Amino acid sequence: MRRRCCGRIRGIWRATRIRASGFWSCARASRLTLASRRSYHSGPFDGAGRPRRLSRRAFFLKDVILTPEGYKQLKSELDRLRTEKRREIAERIAAARAFGEIAENAEYDDAKNEQMMLEHRIAQLEERLANARVINPKDIDTSVVSVGSVVRLRDVDAKETVEYFIVGSAEANPIERKLSNESPVGKAIMGRKKGEIVEVATPRGSKLKFKIMEIKAA
Repeated sequence: MRRRCCGRIRGIWRATRIRASGFWSCARASRLTLASRRSYHSGPFDGAGRPRRLSRRAFFLKDVILTPEGYKQLKSELDRLRTEKRREIAERIAAARAFGEIAENAEYDDAKNEQMMLEHRIAQLEERLANARVINPKDIDTSVVSVGSVVRLRDVDAKETVEYFIVGSAEANPIERKLSNESPVGKAIMGRKKGEIVEVATPRGSKLKFKIMEIKAA
């Protein structure tokens, strides 16, 4: 009888050790998970004093160069999408659900697809703003072409003149004459001085020549 009791006690003790071992394994895994999540936090801090959360991909992104105006525009768009647009789509989804069966509800599918694209754009803007480097207009060197410069170029062959505002790729807009520093023309003129002639290769293999006529601050 005594041996049987001792055997039961040893069995219970072993089971307890196994459960405890499992518990601490889970605890260690939880700490590792928490540590890995914290590794995605990097300064600067947000408005509430909390470290900003960056995505895994954000660690491999270069700085997003923005003018003060460009930063304000992206921030304004993000605020609008987070509030007005999210509310608008949520109302559309609720209205579509009221029609009945979701499985064959085109309105519901359209609204959900739009919601997915909206969240993608919000995430994109959040990442750009998190990695933004806003240039100071006072720091712009007008002796050379740089982001923030307004450059007047002359097409040597066509004898035509055009003026561009050099910006980062995040706020490039051909209609507004905002030329990305990463575009073929942008790359060719970056760091160049007034009077220099640059060559830009076209997709067809030919080359265009531009003369830098003027460089000024925006």
